[in-house]
Amino acid sequence: MLVPFSDLPDHSRVWIYQSSRKFSDEEVSVIQEQMDLFLAQWTAHGSDLEAGLEVRYNRFIIIGLNQDNASASGCSIDASVRFIQQLQTQFDVDLLDKMNVTFYSGDFIAHKSLLDFRKMAKNRSVSRDTIVFNNLVTTKEDYLEHWEVPAHESWHNRFLS
Repeated sequence: MLVPFSDLPDHSRVWIYQSSRKFSDEEVSVIQEQMDLFLAQWTAHGSDLEAGLEVRYNRFIIIGLNQDNASASGCSIDASVRFIQQLQTQFDVDLLDKMNVTFYSGDFIAHKSLLDFRKMAKNRSVSRDTIVFNNLVTTKEDYLEHWEVPAHESWHNRFLS
């Protein structure tokens, strides 16, 4: 069952998929439409899942799931990953590679491999105060409060001198 993301409780589970490139506004419209259709029929063991979606900065797909009524099962999670894989193919982007880092570079959002981010940290091109996107957050509350954080407040801290 599709609900507005804003209506999901703060303890809802979230999955964040970052794109290897910025989507155009037209692509975002198509993604939202297709994701809405998927989430409207998303189930776990025959029970409707109460889920919502956000697409942020034309780069991040955030799925939220209220687990109060029904929790995602292995099969339902697999179905959502298969759907994300279809979007990857359709839009020729990478959405599942967790070995990439997205962060602010001035007013722009940069996307680099973890290796390149490490090099940038070593060369002091990024600092402990660089705002990074912590895509490992697992709840809506953490997403709202701890997703965009200085690198020293995230797992990215291990790469800073």
